[in-house]
Amino acid sequence: MEKLITINSRKFDNSIHRNWQCKLLEETKEYWLFVGEFEKEVSHNKLGVIRRKTISYEYYFKEKWFNIFRFHEPEGQLKFYYCNINMPPIFENGVLDYVDLDIDVLVKKDFQFEILDEDEFIENSNKYEYPSSIQSMAKTNLHKLLEKIKKQAFPFNSIF
Repeated sequence: MEKLITINSRKFDNSIHRNWQCKLLEETKEYWLFVGEFEKEVSHNKLGVIRRKTISYEYYFKEKWFNIFRFHEPEGQLKFYYCNINMPPIFENGVLDYVDLDIDVLVKKDFQFEILDEDEFIENSNKYEYPSSIQSMAKTNLHKLLEKIKKQAFPFNSIF
């Protein structure tokens, strides 16, 4: 039986915002790839309905300030990509922790994308007093992520 890994999405004050469990599929020197399954249906104002048993392939880059999720319908077809701007993750003792910096990018199957939650980034920059260096890294890495999307570079070129 495969060991489940706990993923913690944290706020800048280190409090846990969300957490879930996944299985580690692959580790390279650059990233960890996990897979998880939605246990219950979730409705989201921007993402629509994410059905129970939707599969999430989750790429956490060891040195990059973003992660990339590939959502697949329970039947297997690609639903969309969902990306988070975050501080580089820490993975130890069966737990992966990352600090979510609020800005998200929804990428559709045709690679059209929408930047989400920039207002939340501004709000939380004030609330949690993000240092200017963190704000700058978030914006820089948003641009790096958008270039990766436009070029359909890994993992946007991966076929499952």
